[in-house]
Amino acid sequence: MKQILADCRLYGIVDMGYTTPEQLEARTHALIDGGVRIIQLRAKGVEQECVREWAMAMQSICRERQAIFVLNDYPEMAAGIGADAVHVGQDGGPLSEVRRIVGPGVIVGRSTHSPEQALAALREGADYIGFGPLFPTGTKPGRPSIGLQDIAAVQQAVGSMPMFCIGGINGSTLPQVLSAGAQRVVIVSWLLQQSDIAAAAQGVIQTIGAHSATAFKTGQNNLKMI
Repeated sequence: MKQILADCRLYGIVDMGYTTPEQLEARTHALIDGGVRIIQLRAKGVEQECVREWAMAMQSICRERQAIFVLNDYPEMAAGIGADAVHVGQDGGPLSEVRRIVGPGVIVGRSTHSPEQALAALREGADYIGFGPLFPTGTKPGRPSIGLQDIAAVQQAVGSMPMFCIGGINGSTLPQVLSAGAQRVVIVSWLLQQSDIAAAAQGVIQTIGAHSATAFKTGQNNLKMI
């Protein structure tokens, strides 16, 4: 699972604010069809029994199709259903306690909203971080956006730990985010609202890949000039 995580460039979220229970399984399949290999269930303000039912359905699909299933919040539930990963926010407590609950084999991610929080998550031993929101976003109403100016520095500081930029990223803003130094992104509402989610996801992954190839080639050329 850690190798799959390292290879991921697009992180998908089935957000129940944009998804009906009837759409959950089809959208999970669509994201995987589009090449997404890490998918989170986010269900805020919902009865835990419903969250558990949806999580088990998504976990089953992801396991069958060799994708990582991430449960947002609820470390105890994640451990109970055998989730591949759990994601916690800044209010989720110390990561050492989260790991105690879920066990050493489960991937643990942390939301971060500043360079300081990103470095703190690195020191705590997070397996990956979300960094944002870069732009204002309807999935986190009222949370101020942090902009693009710190992406490159934070990416360099966290080294090989996967860092997924998040918040207001869509087909129009993606090039700006990549130009600012992002290597991985999370896209939520824009992706879920596409008529062909699989094709949209595939297009995003291809865009990231093309940008990475260009950046690598430019870097190699710069090295030769030095």
